[in-house]
Amino acid sequence: MEKAWIISVSMGYGHQRTADNLKNLGKIINANDYQGIPKKDKEIWQSTQKFYEFISNFKRIPFLGDLAFSIFDSFQKILAFYPKRDLSKPNFTLKNIYRLLKRGWGKHLIESLKSQNPKLPIISTFFTPAFMAEFFDYPGKIFLVVCDADIARTWAPFNPKKSKIVYFAPNKRVVERLKLYGVKEEKIFFTGYPLPKELIGSEKMEVLKENLKFRILNLDPKKKYFEKYKDLIKEKLGDLPKKSDHPLTLLFSIGGAGAQKEIGFKIIKSLKEKIKKGEIKIIISVGIKKNVRDYFLRKIEGLKMEKFLKKGIEIIFEEKIEDYFEKFNQALRKTDILWTKPSELSFYSVLGLPIIISPPIGSQEEFNKRYLLKSGFGMVQERPEYAEQWLFDWLEEGYLAEAAMEGFLEGEKLGFFKIEKIVSK
Repeated sequence: MEKAWIISVSMGYGHQRTADNLKNLGKIINANDYQGIPKKDKEIWQSTQKFYEFISNFKRIPFLGDLAFSIFDSFQKILAFYPKRDLSKPNFTLKNIYRLLKRGWGKHLIESLKSQNPKLPIISTFFTPAFMAEFFDYPGKIFLVVCDADIARTWAPFNPKKSKIVYFAPNKRVVERLKLYGVKEEKIFFTGYPLPKELIGSEKMEVLKENLKFRILNLDPKKKYFEKYKDLIKEKLGDLPKKSDHPLTLLFSIGGAGAQKEIGFKIIKSLKEKIKKGEIKIIISVGIKKNVRDYFLRKIEGLKMEKFLKKGIEIIFEEKIEDYFEKFNQALRKTDILWTKPSELSFYSVLGLPIIISPPIGSQEEFNKRYLLKSGFGMVQERPEYAEQWLFDWLEEGYLAEAAMEGFLEGEKLGFFKIEKIVSK
């Protein structure tokens, strides 16, 4: 039985991944690509997406790329949190969004939902559809899931004090940030990020704990972390198995724009001999981008490592986004280290997955990086071409085991269940 409309946007993986994690609550609709979307509405969305993907990839060009991206990023910049002050004044980007709403952008979507089932609440994983719902008088409740550890003013509506939008915040900083933007405290729920239910289990977290038991064995080969904290591990996880059920596995995730694929190749090249000896398995997650998949197939062929595909090297690729997310989540159960730019995947650290942080793209990812480092859930990558050296030094010292347990112990893991209860009420 559907409990809500889940509204996302197919622009990058972050908002779609978040929506997919909530799929048990209702039907997912992409606001920028649904059946019957007016041509003028789609063109507005497409122009935004194409520009973002272009600028994300152009950023790799020395000097000019950084300059162009910094100009673009200034429009979505997150202002310093301190000193605490009133930040409720709408910024340029927000004013532009509301200009488009006044011209009818998004009206067709909201009227369509009204005609089908206006009593269902809306859960949006991107701010614009939530603004559309409120602007065009959607009668049901409107919820907005925040996907980053800190957010720009654009996430709060034009007149936040009068808004009916209710927020699900992934961490305490977002709660406090929304208050500075003028959102009423009673409209903010600190739920944590909604992680995939299949990686948690029930509210007892039996699946998460079982996965982490095996992961800790791979992350602490010299038992340095275990010897210091064995009582804590036993208290939180129970007795560990004698050996892991999978080889040491590192998953490198590439974002929706396809940027940073060169880092993935450097990882494979550096760990080539370790892969051949069966000391590590590398998973490259390319999403739904065929050109990125083909890039890695060519590079692996160039290294003469085709025979290690699937055994020592795996590429996660699917044509449909929902199939990709399913395959990605399955892979995480046997993954020990997640190497990624600090996107929404930063919150997967609370599954007991240590994060190796690749360079952030954009202001919000800079703040996600700060969240990971301050929390002790992740570590900034060293030069990927030397991963064979520093990665195994980190393992032997127990640094990644410590980050895994820190994420599990300190992070909010039950976001999905909390959101489900609030929406059901």
